[in-house]
Amino acid sequence: MAKKKVVIVGASHGGHEAALELLDRYEDVDVTVYEAGDFVSFMSCGMKLFLEGKTTGRDNVRNFAPADLEKVGGKVINNTAAVRLNPAAKTLEVENAGKRETVSYDKLILSVGVNAVSLDVPGKELDNLLLMRGYDWAGKIDQAAKNPAIKKVVVIGAGNGVAAVEALTLAGKDVTLIDTTKVPMQNFFNPEIIPTFEDEMKKHGVHVMMDTLVQGFEGQDGKVTTVKTSNGDVAADLVIETVGIVPNTDWLKGTLDLDKKGHIVIDNNFRTSAKDVYAIGDATLPFSIPANTRMPIPSAAAVRHEAKSVVDHLFEDKPSAPFKGLVGGQVLELFDQHAVSTGLTVRGAGFAGIKATSSYYEDHLRPKFIPEADNPIVKVSLTYNEFSHQLLGANIVSSHDVTGIANVFSLAIGQKLTLEDLVDQDFFFSPSYDKQWNLVNLSARHALGWRDFE
Repeated sequence: MAKKKVVIVGASHGGHEAALELLDRYEDVDVTVYEAGDFVSFMSCGMKLFLEGKTTGRDNVRNFAPADLEKVGGKVINNTAAVRLNPAAKTLEVENAGKRETVSYDKLILSVGVNAVSLDVPGKELDNLLLMRGYDWAGKIDQAAKNPAIKKVVVIGAGNGVAAVEALTLAGKDVTLIDTTKVPMQNFFNPEIIPTFEDEMKKHGVHVMMDTLVQGFEGQDGKVTTVKTSNGDVAADLVIETVGIVPNTDWLKGTLDLDKKGHIVIDNNFRTSAKDVYAIGDATLPFSIPANTRMPIPSAAAVRHEAKSVVDHLFEDKPSAPFKGLVGGQVLELFDQHAVSTGLTVRGAGFAGIKATSSYYEDHLRPKFIPEADNPIVKVSLTYNEFSHQLLGANIVSSHDVTGIANVFSLAIGQKLTLEDLVDQDFFFSPSYDKQWNLVNLSARHALGWRDFE
């Protein structure tokens, strides 16, 4: 019997996971991954660590090399972009160096991702205007960071741009952060938490310009020298733009159903409007458990869950179960601060039409008898349904690694637990690590208006 031919477009987290799951679970599949880029599976989320010299090299900041997948029976074809889909014929047209080829499929999985956008303003053609995404841009930013002639750096975008802010500041550059919003990171954290980030950047000498519109760039000898803004000119030898992303779906217009922003429309099992065509990742809107609706959840961890779910039901005529949904989380390391945002913020809940409120709790990690030098402060902001007390989101920030606490909150959000459930949950205790009442318990008690216990 002929093997079922599964074609995957995109070799990043989603495509990689789908290929591995297929090859691990089935013996009668032929799996081919097409990747538009030259370098396969660069992890942009690892770019900051690379720029700070904390990796084993740019070529190793990747999920996998083509040979890794080939060892388990898959094929990876790079430098080959998908350019046209014909669902009726079950074929995909791909292009390499101007030459087109038509390939057939039994099942097609699209993990096409997003493209970084740049500002459409005067001077956009100047050199030294870089983007914070992908293998090639990582190399260019690294070269600039090591170039002593580049002294003043402007980062545009106070979301993911904070990673560039830290990396270039640590490289000894004079860094200015510009954004149109009033506060940084407003899409990821509640208002009670955000001042920590602005204070941290200013403490490290970053010039923070919020509520500022970039109007254009000026240069000399073809290179940028000035950023024109609504609040005055800013000198710049280098500009890094992190102003947004758009789904990489222009080539699918008129073929698959897309929403007004270009996201691929999917059902609860990631099936598109075309039979046997599935879509996962940042170019889709997966189901959010706390929001109880579809929304963007840009996350490497999220798309791996999506890929597994697709493979679970790929060969079922009627999927036996819908995808349960995602919580969604973002980690931020900014100089001496470690932060995690999981689930929804109050702002995000409002977009989902949920009446939500937040609480803010601040405490030492360990008992009072521990000296302050070994007893870091942890700040917790919980977002919850005002009426049911269901936990919808959590922000945690500290000089201490708080990812363990954040994962507890993520699990609670995914299981739709309430504040009362969190109060009653028991955890281990050792003064080497935490308090008799864990910070999860204490922050939930505080949200309920109960007395704060040691």
